[in-house]
Parts: sequence; C-alpha cells; structure tokens
Amino acid sequence: MTDALSGTKEDFGTLLAREIQSGAADATPRYIRLANALRQMVESLVLGSGAALPSERLLAEMTGLSRVTVRRGIELLVREGVLEQRRGSGTYVLAPIERFEQPLAAITSFTEDMLSYGRKPETRWLAREYASPSAQEAMTLGLSPGDRVLRLHRLRLADALPLAVELAIVPADVLPDLSLLGTSLYEAMASAGARPHKALQRMHACALPEFEARLLEAEAGEPALFLERISRTAAGRVVEFTRSHFKGDRFDFVAELNLQGEI
Repeated sequence: MTDALSGTKEDFGTLLAREIQSGAADATPRYIRLANALRQMVESLVLGSGAALPSERLLAEMTGLSRVTVRRGIELLVREGVLEQRRGSGTYVLAPIERFEQPLAAITSFTEDMLSYGRKPETRWLAREYASPSAQEAMTLGLSPGDRVLRLHRLRLADALPLAVELAIVPADVLPDLSLLGTSLYEAMASAGARPHKALQRMHACALPEFEARLLEAEAGEPALFLERISRTAAGRVVEFTRSHFKGDRFDFVAELNLQGEI
C-alpha cells in the first residue's frame, strides 16, 4: 500500500469489504460488487488519482474473495478506464478523463466550443488545398462540372490534447484565397458572407481507423464517433460538407428534445 491511499491498509480493507457486503443482498456477481466498491472509492476520492492498489493476493485476503474474482473485477475497471495495469509495477487509479459537452441544437465551430470551455484551440493542418471534388462531394455540394473545392484536412486539439480529425470540403468560390483562412473555418466563411445558417448532421459510433488513431494518439479500433455535417447558408446554398472522427471518450453529444403533438 502506497501513501497515495487514504488511511491504513486495515482501514482500506475494512471499508472495501463493507462496500462489497452492502451489495450482497441481490444477485449481483461478486466481481461486479468488487468493481462497484472500488469505483465508489475512486469517485469519493478514497482512492485518489495515481493511487496504487494492493496486489490481487492482498485484495483477496481483505475481501474474502478468490483471486480469480478479484482479477475479473479489476479487469472490468481497466476496460472502463478507471484503473490501469502496468506490467511489472501494479494496478493504479487513472486520472478522470475530462469530457466535453457538444450541443447538437446549434451550429458552432470547434474553435468556439473550446473557447467556451476555457481551452486553447489548436489546428494542425494535414491538407489545405484546392482540388477537384469526388463524385460524392460534387453531388452533396451541388457543384457543376469543372467546379473545384477547397479541401481542409485538420487535426483539432485543445490545450495540446488531440480530440478530432476533420475533413471539410467547401466550394472553392466561397473561399477563393487561402490567405483568408485562419484557425476557424466558420470565421472565414462569415467574413466571406457564407456563414452556415442551418445544417443536417448525422452521427454514428465507429471503430477508429488506423490513420485517425495515430493522429489522436489512440489505438486503431477504439470506440469513436463519426460525424457528417452538411451546412447551408440562409439562402439555402450548401457551403460545407464535413466528415469528422471524434475520440469517443472525450465527448458527450447533447440534444434537447420536446414533445410534439398530443399523446
């Protein structure tokens, strides 16, 4: 037991055993009761960030559970991101992951969102070029043969933390000069009189592709959120077709729902 844990080894063991016993009245499996008890101790700061857990053997002795049960409970919390196992070192409490709440009812830019959280937004350009559109892009943007697009591929960060990879496609005549483009695409579009007024946005869960995973400092196949946004001006012209991969453990997308019609 390290100094990162509150109280003595005996105090910790007594508290843990009591938490586990409190769930014994139902049919909850014992490894889940152990995981729930440890999670509660993390949330109540009895186990602080960086605290080292006792070994499986000691946890089994403290709780009267088998080592197999203890191992399953710890593995559950590792999958949830509450604990981290370090080879040859032990099991530690991870710092809580900050999540950003992303409203779905308003059109806002990544820059605006991060500034509203008091974070410093940052853009790393992967591509910033004029090009011929793909067939899907031309159809979505309503382009004519020979029209070109501005292709903007970006890694978006907040306080140096990589959060999303975005590929935005904009008709070239909306922003005909790259010097007009700063860190915020929507600011540049507003200056050009083409700020999106409404948008259709689709979102689904996905496995993080290998390319995006490298940029987001994650593992390929990790849960992620894929967003596709098609934005129009007040006059109805489509001026943006954006596809983004967001880290699944960093964002909560929130929409306010209202009852329509009679029940």
